[in-house]
Amino acid sequence: MQPLQKLVSLTTCANLAILLLLPFVNSTQEHLKTTDSHTNIKNIMHKLSPKLVFEITLHGFLLWASMGLLMPVGIIAVRMSHREACGRRLKILFYVHSISQMFSVLLSTAGAVMSIKNFNNSFDNHHQRIGVGLYGIVWLQALIGFLRPRRGSKGRGLWFFVHWITGTAVSLLGIVSIYTGLQAYHQKTSRSIHLWTVVFTLELSFIIFFYLFQDKWVYIQKQGVILGDEPVRPTHVVISPGEKKREPATESC
Repeated sequence: MQPLQKLVSLTTCANLAILLLLPFVNSTQEHLKTTDSHTNIKNIMHKLSPKLVFEITLHGFLLWASMGLLMPVGIIAVRMSHREACGRRLKILFYVHSISQMFSVLLSTAGAVMSIKNFNNSFDNHHQRIGVGLYGIVWLQALIGFLRPRRGSKGRGLWFFVHWITGTAVSLLGIVSIYTGLQAYHQKTSRSIHLWTVVFTLELSFIIFFYLFQDKWVYIQKQGVILGDEPVRPTHVVISPGEKKREPATESC
């Protein structure tokens, strides 16, 4: 019985030793996992040279300036021009639309050249796949803009519809591309993107609000609400039998 008692005692001591050492083993494993994760992040950051980080940042800034700033400015300008029949204001809005769209195309093209030349284009993420389609539609939109037919011609309606469809597609893909680009930047550099995401969301919300509110602004003015203006009432004009009714002079466009 003594050998059996000794074996039981040894087994009990071994179990107690394992139970006492188990927390230290787990903490050591967790420490090793944490160390490995920090090492992987350091290796990723080591692979990204300061020059490459700068190029990624510049690429993102160019695409934001193109899709997130100039493109909405051009859209709002042409939206405001629909309320103008003719005159100097209409020409200014048209030039703002055209110039902002041309600069938007140039900046997006510069961003595309940077990505093709300096980045690993494996197309294994959504940002790169969306970018390819976006660049193609941007140039298609620019080509359609240059082929604008004269107002009043037969093909003007079809051209306007295609121009509007491609412009809407560019705007939506541009917004998605900016958000996915921020996620790709976070994955590449392990830097926080929370601030930039919040800032771009606020900017986008303001643009949408202004785009939708400008038509309501004209409607409110016509209702005589702004600055206490009274509604416009028609005035009765007495015309003598021998006098012809004069038509209001219209400005030729």
